[in-house]
Formats: sequence, structure tokens, C-alpha cells
Amino acid sequence: MKAIISHDIDHIKVSEHLFRDMIVPKYMARMHVELVTGKISLREYILRWSDFFKNKWQNVDELITFNNVNGIPSSFFIAVNKGVGLNYSNQSALLWIEQMKSRNCEIGIHGIEFDNKELIKKEHDLFSELTGIKNFGIRMHYVRNTSETFNLMSECGYSYDSTEHSFKNPYKIGNMWEFPFQLMDGWVIENGKSWQSVDLEKAKENTLRIIDKASSENLKYLGIDFHDRYFSHSFKTWLNWYIWVVDYLKQNKIEFINYAEAIRELEK
Repeated sequence: MKAIISHDIDHIKVSEHLFRDMIVPKYMARMHVELVTGKISLREYILRWSDFFKNKWQNVDELITFNNVNGIPSSFFIAVNKGVGLNYSNQSALLWIEQMKSRNCEIGIHGIEFDNKELIKKEHDLFSELTGIKNFGIRMHYVRNTSETFNLMSECGYSYDSTEHSFKNPYKIGNMWEFPFQLMDGWVIENGKSWQSVDLEKAKENTLRIIDKASSENLKYLGIDFHDRYFSHSFKTWLNWYIWVVDYLKQNKIEFINYAEAIRELEK
């Protein structure tokens, strides 16, 4: 089994949400709940206020650096459309896309449209036009999908998708490879809540159960989704969890690979 680690970019700046959605009030409520319940320290609480006033809700550069040091190919999904609490501009997205390109990252689209073929195709073509990338994949924001979503994405020209959450090996839908993923940061740390509800040790236990199941199901690839937003000391449990996951996989001789490399393996 090999590991494919990817990162969804949901936020870039605090200011993109002011007076536009409920993300900031939810952020405030969340960090107070986590402080009162003892899930975060006073230092983390203060650092979250610091992030807020710095207008910095992304940690892309820091995450790429960590991945490079640890031999992990960086794969990012970034949006060129707004929706469901994702509100950054294409100008902001393109600034980061250029940095990702310069650092040899794999770049796909964090999709918004999932149930209308015309809008899915429009989103696909806009991403290609803005970035100059012709062959790329997608993961839907909030992994939204219907029974027709994957077929529609294939028909619209995506080379791969990683929206499905299941314990399956990659499979083809038309010309598109579907890469089901098994592990997402929020699912093991929030554990069904809208805030951090478990400590690091419990998150590790949750994670090991998933990794063991993936191994017992003889999966070729373990799919992991970690959001760049949480690669920060203001989210210490999330940061330490990601560092631990990487170290655990390295200790167990699990190779890191990206989607393009996996597709080349699958198509041999």
C-alpha cells in the first residue's frame, strides 16, 4: 500500500468572509467551545486571535516546505469558484497557484459545481484557462456528490477525482480515474462534531483503525486529506496529528505518491 496525501484549500484570508457568510462567527464560537471544554490551550486560543488579526487563514508555504523535507509530493485542490463557505477570489487563488507551480506541486481544482453538467464544464474550463493546466483532477468541496456527479465530471474532461469516501481501489469512470479516499483530518479530530471533540491520542486511535482497515482491504493506495489551514500551532492537535501520520507511515515503509504517479502505475 502507498499513500496519497492531498490538501484542500478552503480559506486564504479572514477578510474574504467578512459580511459575506457565517464563517467568522462560527470560527469564534468554535474556538471558545474548544477552550472551555479543554480541547485547546490558552496559547492556541491566543494564536487563533493572532491569525485573525494577521488576516491569514492559509499555511500553504509552510505545508509545502514540510512535505518537501519529508519526501511527500504536495497535491493541492484549489477553487476558482465560490460557494458553501469558500469565498476567496481567483486573483488570490492564482497567486498561490503560481507558487505551487514553482515548487513542483500537483494542482487540481476544489470543485463547487456537482450536479449540473454545464456548470461543471464551465468550472473545469475556467480553471484550465486561468492556470494554463490542461490535465488535472478534482475534489468536490465538502465532498458533495450525487449519483451522477462522477459521470458528469468524467464527461467534462477531468483526468481524476478524489471525492468518494470509501474503502475501494481506484477505478475508471470513462476516461477519469476515481481515487476513493479513506482519511480526513476533520473526521478523526472533530469526530462528528463541528469542533475538536477528541484529544491527540484518541485521534491517533481513530486513525490507526482506518489505516488497518485499508490494509486489511488490500488497498493499493491510502487516500489522506489534510487541510492546509490546520498546519499551524494555532491548531496544535491537527498539526501534531499530521506530523504523526507522516512519521507513522514512514516508519511502516509506506511510500508517498501523487495522483499523476498513481495513474502511471495503474495504466502500465
